[in-house]
Amino acid sequence: MEVLKPLRKAMKAAGLPLFSLHDLRRSFGTLAEWCEVPVGVVAQIQGHKPSALAEKHYRRRPLDLLTLWHVKIESWILEQAGIEQPGEGQVSGLRVVG
Repeated sequence: MEVLKPLRKAMKAAGLPLFSLHDLRRSFGTLAEWCEVPVGVVAQIQGHKPSALAEKHYRRRPLDLLTLWHVKIESWILEQAGIEQPGEGQVSGLRVVG
């Protein structure tokens, strides 16, 4: 499926300058540092292969642990953007913001 066409359409509708999916990956990695997320966790969330010996053989991170860190990053980004976060038990999904 072609993802760039709908992405560009969404950027235009939001009045944003054009950027690539790779720009989003780099931004995610940078913003994760602001949340003090361990580098290995960020790399694993982004789908990178383990590079260090310890990461390859000694670190086991279950999906639940990665989810906790991902939620922390997402919460920080939404807070910085001034976007209200869904409360406990609320159904979250796509919605128009702004």
